Amino acid sequence: MTAVDVERLRLIDHHCHGVVKADLDVDGFERLITESTDPPPAGTSRFDGPLGLAVRRWCAPILGLEPFPSPEEYVARRAELGAHAVASSFLKEAGLGELLLDTGYRSQELHDLKAMGHLAGVPVHEVVRLEAVAEAVAASGVDASSYANAYRETLEKTSSQAVGLKTIVAYRGGFSFEPEEPTDAEVVRAAGTFLRAATSGRPRLEDPVLLRFGIWSGAQLARERGFPIQVHSGWGDADLDLHLSNPTLLTGLIRELDRLGVNVVFLHCYPFHRDAAYLSSVYGNVHFDVGSALHYHGPSSTRLLAEAMEVAPFSKLLFSSDAFGLAEQYHLGAMLFRRALGEVLDGWIEADHCDMVTAGRIAEGISRGNALRIYPLP
Repeated sequence: MTAVDVERLRLIDHHCHGVVKADLDVDGFERLITESTDPPPAGTSRFDGPLGLAVRRWCAPILGLEPFPSPEEYVARRAELGAHAVASSFLKEAGLGELLLDTGYRSQELHDLKAMGHLAGVPVHEVVRLEAVAEAVAASGVDASSYANAYRETLEKTSSQAVGLKTIVAYRGGFSFEPEEPTDAEVVRAAGTFLRAATSGRPRLEDPVLLRFGIWSGAQLARERGFPIQVHSGWGDADLDLHLSNPTLLTGLIRELDRLGVNVVFLHCYPFHRDAAYLSSVYGNVHFDVGSALHYHGPSSTRLLAEAMEVAPFSKLLFSSDAFGLAEQYHLGAMLFRRALGEVLDGWIEADHCDMVTAGRIAEGISRGNALRIYPLP
C-alpha cells in the first residue's frame, strides 16, 4: 500500500491503439509481445523476457489462473474465455478514464473507436496519423500540382472529431532533417515522385520534403484547434534506425513549433527518456511519456519512471500505455505505472524530499491533469 493513493486515479491514456478482434494462438500472441520480426532463439519463447514475465505474473490472475502459468496454459485460457471477454476484462481492470486512440496503423485487424469505447466503458477520442493521411491522398489519384491542397483538405476533414495529431517520421528516415517548412515548388516536385511510386502499389511516405510538409500542415491545424502533435521517439520495432530517433535531433523543429504555440509530445522515448526530460525542462511546448517502454520493462518499470522524473517538470510528463493488439498491455501499462509512480513518490516522502500534498498533486498531474491541459478533451 503506497502513501499516495494512485489506485483511485482514473488514468487518461493519451496514446494507445485498438486491440485485436480475433482469438489468438500462442504464435499470434507472442508476435504481439515483441517489437522484433525475427524468430526467438531455438528452444525459447517470446515469453522469455520482461513483458512475457509480467503477463504470466500479473495478467494470469485476471483470467482466473494462478500466477506464472506456461505460455500454452495462458493462451488456452484466453481462447476459452474468448477475445471479447478477455479484452473487456483487462480494459476495465486498468482503471482508465479516457483513451486517445491512434487509428493509423493496421486498423483492419483492430477494434475501432466505437468498439473500444464499448469494451473499455469510457470515452475514446481519435489521434490522426499525419503519414496515413498522405498515403490516403496518394491512393486517391490526385496529381502532383493538387497534392498540397488535397492533403490539407483531407487532414482537416479527417481530424474534424480528433483531439490530436501524430507523426511517425522517426520510422521514415529519422529526425535528422531540416526543420524549415518546404516551399510549394519543393512539395510539387516531391509529390510527383511519391505519386508515381504510389501507382505501383500501396504508397509508403518516406520523402523528407513531404514528411516535413505533413508536419507543417499539421502544425498549422494544431495551432488553430489547440492540438498537440505526438512524435514517436526511441523504442520501437526494427523498421527504425534507433540513433536517428533521439528527440534532441528535433531541437530546431521544437523551437519553430514553440514560436507557433504548438505543443509537442514525445512518445515512448526509451532509451532517450532522459533526453526527452531535458527538452521538457527547457522548452515550454515539450511534453513526453515512457509509453510502451514501461510494460516492456516489467520488473524494471519503477527505475525507468524514476529516471524520466529526474529533471522533468512534473507538468510535462504524461501517462500512456501505447497498448497495441493485446488488452493485456492496457492492464500492464496502467498497473506498472501506478506501482512505479507510487514507489517513486513514497521514496521521496520517506527521504523528506516531498510532502503528501505535493506528491498527490504530482500523481494527479501525470496520471490525467497534464493530458487535460494540453488536449482539447470535451
